[in-house]
Amino acid sequence: MYRWPGWSRWRQEACRMSRVWRHWNEVEPTQQVRQQAERLWRLPPLRAADALQLAAAIIAADYDPTSLTFVTSDERLIAAAREGFAVL
Repeated sequence: MYRWPGWSRWRQEACRMSRVWRHWNEVEPTQQVRQQAERLWRLPPLRAADALQLAAAIIAADYDPTSLTFVTSDERLIAAAREGFAVL
């Protein structure tokens, strides 16, 4: 069986993410999420989609970011989320 360079690392990350996916919360874009995102979007360098994702996490955490781990690979979102969330 052929395995491309980096396959082993990819496999490790895939296994890690499968464990994370079993425990994540999906938050619908409610009015409360939209209002929170609107406030966050005004803070550079967040883009609209980033603000929605971060707002959903804030709502899911009941406004207590220390209660959840935030998962992203986006550098802008990592910087913003680190203001209160543990980031994976």
